Amino acid sequence: MKKISELVKEKPWFGWILYIVTIFIVFLIGLLASNIIERRTEANLVQQVVTPINEWEPRNEIWGQNYPREFETYKSTLDTTFASKHGGSATIDVLARYPNLVVLWAGYAFSREYNQGRGHYWAVNDVRKTLRTDVPQPSTCWTCKSTDVPRMMNKIGIANFYKTPWKEMGPEIINPIGCQDCHDPRTMNLRITRPALVEAFQRQGKDITQSTHQEMRTLVCAQCHVEYYFKGKDDKYLTFPWDKGFSVDDAEKYYDEVDHTDWIHPISKTPMLKAQHPDYELFRMGIHYQRGVSCTDCHMPYKSQGNVKFTNHKIQSPLANISGSCAVCHRVKESELMENVYERQDKILELSSIATNNLVKAHLYAKSCWDAGATEEQMKPILKLIRHSQWRWDYVAASHGGSFHAPLECARILGTSIEKSQEAVGLELEILAKMGKQPPVIPDVSTKEKAQQFIGLDMPKLFQSKEEFIKTILPQWDKTAEERQGKINTGYNK
Repeated sequence: MKKISELVKEKPWFGWILYIVTIFIVFLIGLLASNIIERRTEANLVQQVVTPINEWEPRNEIWGQNYPREFETYKSTLDTTFASKHGGSATIDVLARYPNLVVLWAGYAFSREYNQGRGHYWAVNDVRKTLRTDVPQPSTCWTCKSTDVPRMMNKIGIANFYKTPWKEMGPEIINPIGCQDCHDPRTMNLRITRPALVEAFQRQGKDITQSTHQEMRTLVCAQCHVEYYFKGKDDKYLTFPWDKGFSVDDAEKYYDEVDHTDWIHPISKTPMLKAQHPDYELFRMGIHYQRGVSCTDCHMPYKSQGNVKFTNHKIQSPLANISGSCAVCHRVKESELMENVYERQDKILELSSIATNNLVKAHLYAKSCWDAGATEEQMKPILKLIRHSQWRWDYVAASHGGSFHAPLECARILGTSIEKSQEAVGLELEILAKMGKQPPVIPDVSTKEKAQQFIGLDMPKLFQSKEEFIKTILPQWDKTAEERQGKINTGYNK
């Protein structure tokens, strides 16, 4: 084999080619080295601490001084313009869209007002202004609304925080859901700041501190996006009903054994259960969880700005950012992915509609049975069926995205709900027939206003009372907060 020098002498053009190739390779190596150095330098700059952050610092603006990219995207949760077919960040009056719910929740605060939750930045504002908080509530209701909650739990103790009346805690709760809820200020590692999640896993014999980073990217969401109840008549201690497992059936058994009731339905006299938002529980039943996908992967996907890759903190429906969420794994048209989601949601809502119609009938028929002189012994199996049927329907209805996260499980749950409500109606008809009574005519509850009037709500009075609260009490809370922490961010306060 000839040496390179001999080849160059025989073919001078070969030397030029070798020279050009060498220059090109050196150029590429130089670019690579420069890029590596630049990225390392930029990474160091990204992690520079401009302002030291205290252990329980609730002000998101302070965190934002050190992490401006994350903070700017987080502030975008103020955006309420995106509306998908069934959800999004836009305000939706759920009772106006589904008036039957007013009857199902008669006697409970949700029959007054129920709007779809907006972005995290609105959390404090919305819970302050909803008609539901005009009913006496414990501070447990603040637990998932504010970065001030861990601060106050650390200050006065967890149990004392929960049992303090909601309005007494108002001046202390001002900063909306944010950085401190999920991050350690010293390391920025993900951490759990709500004790109910840790306690629930401890009762199952699990140590949440051993979770992987990918698991934590879901568990920080599971601090709040779960089913829960207030344990104890006076303590109101936030508790997740997971002792028997994570399914709707497991929680139902748990509640029955501890004899928990959220309220007595005034029409049917049923001891009711109100599902909250079992998002984590239903997510566990779906294919994405089984494949190791986290909440953050879809709802807070990575984003690049220049040479910096970071987590987009505009927490939102993946449908608002299909290219950055779904399409990262699913290489199909966005329109096709959107249709896949809507198809699942539509079918679950079809079953939900059947369930709510049955439940309205079951409640009203139960009243007719009581009015006709039915005994408690006769009504006991009926009330149990109504309790379980509505609990199961509500478990699906109250979840955020359950119809997509776990459509098969949601369909199963609604199927059992429909079965139980139909059985309840059948037993009610038997009682009415034995007493020579006809089933009642279902009243016109086709609008929210008609349904609220039917269950006896004086809505003008309720609105007037809330308006007075907003005008007189909220300014006092804000003034107290400003005296404590300086000027508050009122950009969301509208």
